[in-house]
Amino acid sequence: MDSNTLFIVKVMVASALVSAAIKYGGPLLAIPNTPAIALFLVCTPTAIMFGVLSWRLYFQDPQN
Repeated sequence: MDSNTLFIVKVMVASALVSAAIKYGGPLLAIPNTPAIALFLVCTPTAIMFGVLSWRLYFQDPQN
């Protein structure tokens, strides 16, 4: 198996594990159903990616 195929398989397995954890472990958490919680959960991944990409851009070497 080449490295690209192995990477795709790893991503699929990790995705399945996260999905199962959310499906079976999610109801065990006592999170209230409020619009603020929903907004937080929707915006958090975008904010994390913004932070990571901004961090990389800040420490990137100049191209010129």
